[in-house]
Amino acid sequence: MSRLIKLSDEELVNLYVSGKNEAFDILLNRHKNKIFSYIFFIVKDKILTEDIFQETFVKAVVTLKQGRYTENGKFPAWIIRIAHNLIIDHFRQEKNENTISNDQQVVDLLNNINYCEQTIEDKIIKHQICSDVQKLIQILPESQKEVVILRYYKNLSFKEIADLTGVSINTALGRMRYAVMNMRRLAKENKISLTYN
Repeated sequence: MSRLIKLSDEELVNLYVSGKNEAFDILLNRHKNKIFSYIFFIVKDKILTEDIFQETFVKAVVTLKQGRYTENGKFPAWIIRIAHNLIIDHFRQEKNENTISNDQQVVDLLNNINYCEQTIEDKIIKHQICSDVQKLIQILPESQKEVVILRYYKNLSFKEIADLTGVSINTALGRMRYAVMNMRRLAKENKISLTYN
């Protein structure tokens, strides 16, 4: 581990992509304070900052594992951009939730398919996806299963999960990261589609 600490960000990224998970832990520890401070400076809410911080690293993990990282030599700027985009997404969503008005829309909201009831086929597909996800969750190791259930079914923040389970936020994040990776792997191995397409 001490040998890894001396490596550059790019070397750690390459090691992580090739399967050495400890490399990402070093990247996380190396950049967590800067990213947390950046998010908090903008959102000015500790709980929201913690959630966006966790989502930033989950998104980074997924992007790296999918082989879509191309910012050679610029990992800090890349991870900050992910955080920035998540902040923008949060404020857009918050604004949309608070300002939906039929008068401000070019299209008629009352005739918009997004606000219509789902078809029977949509409901069946959604039910199947939910069922498949629940089966995948049950296969996860207990610590990973616990954090997924608390985050996505109980809507707890990562701070609340950490407090409830008696672990650090980094540990809770790590468990979520491994849970996402394991669920993707299991879905792929079992040819389970978790999308509507």
